[in-house]
Amino acid sequence: MKLPILIITKCISWILRLFHRGGSFPGQIALKLKKDILTCFHYDCPVILISGTNGKTSTSNMIADIFLKSKKQVVNNRKGDNLKEGITTALIHASSVTGNIHADAMVLEVDELNIPYIMKHLRVSTLVITNFFRDQLDRSQEMEQLIQKIERAVQDFQGTLILNGNDPNVVRIADHAPKVKSIYFGVDRCSASMEQTNEASEGRFCPRCSHLLQYSFYQYSHIGKFHCTHCDFQTPSIDVFANDVQIEQGILHYQKKKFHSPLSSLYSIYNCMAVLSVASLYHIDSDVCEYVFTHTKRPPGRNETFYWQNHAYTLNLVKNPTGANEVLKTIALDKEKKALMIVLNDHAQDGRDVSWIYDACFERVLQLSTETIICSGTRAYDMALRIKYAHYQGKVIVTEDEKHALDALYDLQMRSYIIATYTALAPVRSAMRKDEIHGN
Repeated sequence: MKLPILIITKCISWILRLFHRGGSFPGQIALKLKKDILTCFHYDCPVILISGTNGKTSTSNMIADIFLKSKKQVVNNRKGDNLKEGITTALIHASSVTGNIHADAMVLEVDELNIPYIMKHLRVSTLVITNFFRDQLDRSQEMEQLIQKIERAVQDFQGTLILNGNDPNVVRIADHAPKVKSIYFGVDRCSASMEQTNEASEGRFCPRCSHLLQYSFYQYSHIGKFHCTHCDFQTPSIDVFANDVQIEQGILHYQKKKFHSPLSSLYSIYNCMAVLSVASLYHIDSDVCEYVFTHTKRPPGRNETFYWQNHAYTLNLVKNPTGANEVLKTIALDKEKKALMIVLNDHAQDGRDVSWIYDACFERVLQLSTETIICSGTRAYDMALRIKYAHYQGKVIVTEDEKHALDALYDLQMRSYIIATYTALAPVRSAMRKDEIHGN
């Protein structure tokens, strides 16, 4: 049965690529014909999974790149198709018709909800977890439910966990994986660290005894240095540790060497530490990591700037309160006159529940220098109401049509920032690229 399925799905894959079509359709077909199709592949290389709420695409791609730069053959779902169908498709592309995969490593980004399935059906060597934040409640469920599913999935795991040691919700995973080796990465106190936080936080209580967690400092949200007020749960000893961090320059130091983060942001520095952890485990020289950090291509719509008639327009993806807060912090650094466009959609991939906008601190950018805010998308009026409740004194324009919103933004002829949810990102980015080509 295996051989006919692989022949069929590889033919489908070949035809799709012939017509420059991608997607996870071959994997969908394979899974319908055989639910455990992943068990049919043969390989003798390490399988490295990367998951977490934020940063998994960037982290996964950089990990794949350090192997490639080391002249290794890598199987990787680089475009971020991280559901089981997409991962199955990546393996179909990489295998022979008999299911043999010849590679030095498989580096696979995995959606958090798909971890249990992938852990069950692939021989995973290393699981990297970047962070856990509240995200798309109607799809991902409450974060506690999601983490419990992952805890059950790692109970018999005998590989290596690479965990964000500054996130208590990630650190707790090791409690449920008695057979693993755990490596923790983290970042020292820096200019962005705070004694208190007013951001939405999921790390207030100890996962062992439910008592209050106390923080020496916060980096952002519930990421920081913590300890329980009742038991011995605390920030673990950090194995891969960044110090002397200079966020605005995107500089970090590790083992007395200087590295340059792809983005000048704290969350990007955490991604780099996850990559350095994998490099340490697999004996890849840290100079290779520095090369990858400084040459990596940013994923589309991540702090990507376009130009139209000599004005800059910076586009960013937002998916949840924590990600939005980090983007808003960056925008808030610009004290000059500017405009802001927010595109809020509620399609299935965005999450139907948009109540998260009340947990994001939009107040950060509502200073007088933000002269106009344009609200767009399927939930444009919900976004405008959120801005109204924040007592914004500037001009608010509401139009559900994304292109009309962009045109209104161009008419302002000023430095602008655009933040868009998942399904809004691609059409807005496409329109901006065309406008940049034809409008200058």
